[in-house]
Amino acid sequence: MKKNYKIAIVGLGSIGKRHLMNILDELKDRNISCTIDLIRSNPQKKISEDVGKFINNCYYTTEEVPDDYDAIFISNPTHLHYETIQTFAPKSKNLFIEKPIFDNPNQSIEELNLNKKSIYYVACPLRYMDIIDFVRQKFDLKNVLCARVISSSYLPNWRKHVDYRKSYSAFETKGGGVSLDLIHEWDYIQYLFGKPLEIHNFRGKVSDLEIDSDDISIYIAKYKNMMVEVHLDYFGQEIIREMQLFMKDDTVKVDLVKNELVFQKSKETIRFHDTRDDFQRKEITYFFDLIEGKKINHNTIDQAFETLKLAKEAISL
Repeated sequence: MKKNYKIAIVGLGSIGKRHLMNILDELKDRNISCTIDLIRSNPQKKISEDVGKFINNCYYTTEEVPDDYDAIFISNPTHLHYETIQTFAPKSKNLFIEKPIFDNPNQSIEELNLNKKSIYYVACPLRYMDIIDFVRQKFDLKNVLCARVISSSYLPNWRKHVDYRKSYSAFETKGGGVSLDLIHEWDYIQYLFGKPLEIHNFRGKVSDLEIDSDDISIYIAKYKNMMVEVHLDYFGQEIIREMQLFMKDDTVKVDLVKNELVFQKSKETIRFHDTRDDFQRKEITYFFDLIEGKKINHNTIDQAFETLKLAKEAISL
């Protein structure tokens, strides 16, 4: 008998739609059928025809949502994650949760009453980039003396046809601000180097962007034998997303925008060709491998919560 997955998606913004299409493609490749429901808060908001044709049911109240899902994907705004997990964890065997896990590091995981036998995976898509995997697998990271990480871009250009002043990024109360929005950087830093021994942070709003969240956050972190500098901002006029590795024998620029490694001393360049669609599809593949017991969860709720605490609770100078 052909396997069938019953799936729901909470929140259908740009990332929710991307997950939807990747789920359909992934399960088709696995020769697995599925039904996909939407859980939404606003019945007045229309579902576009290109998406609606893949939807089985749409629910607007918690009471009407079934309790027999194989997986629920949580991709609504960050400040709603805790309540959403608490509400829908009992209705699904497994959860895929968009980053960041929560917006508040003072919330309690224990009070979520999660099922120890279930898979709770928190998104960390940059780990699936070929360039990050290459650094992790091919470099001797013990030779890194210092890493400098930067993610800089202009918030008004982030989302086409969306007024940045109305996006969740603009509001601290909705989980906005670079310290949370760009938590990807701390995720892959820890993926490569582990947790720092000590971390200090300056953050605030310095630009004229019409937001009340932090538009800049700068960290200095200390490890046993190395240091890490992190710069995050919403106001860079040119998109920069890179890591510089100051090593014993060379300095290497890991450019996540150009998707290339540049060795400054030897002048060698290694180029990669995967796209955002590629590495986010890899993450969906990994999630279904988790469900099927083929992989071990490398970003649990507990681990993602530690990353949140690191980004939000760094010692303020």
